[in-house]
Amino acid sequence: MSLISSLRNAFRKPYTTVSVAGAKELLASGATLVDVRSAQEWRSGRAPQAKHVPLDRLQNSLAGIPKHRPVVAICASGVRSVSAARLLATNGYQAYSVRGGMNAWRRAGEPVR
Repeated sequence: MSLISSLRNAFRKPYTTVSVAGAKELLASGATLVDVRSAQEWRSGRAPQAKHVPLDRLQNSLAGIPKHRPVVAICASGVRSVSAARLLATNGYQAYSVRGGMNAWRRAGEPVR
């Protein structure tokens, strides 16, 4: 393996960033949607199928998140969900982060409750 290939592998993201449409496809295929926002943000509106696991709690325990199917992380803007997806991926999950988070979800006209 060349030095360039080694460096690419070392800096490669262990997760995938997806659009809202990509997230919807994953969810339709059985993926789990994990909302990593705070309790206050969660109460302000969430995707109907989302499971609430704030990022600080996720960093302490992955219990309750099925490992046998993909996990899509979402937050307000896409920053915390990247951290969540990285954490999940390094623990053996097939992980995704929603680009733009709930802001993008709402702009796409997806349901929020």
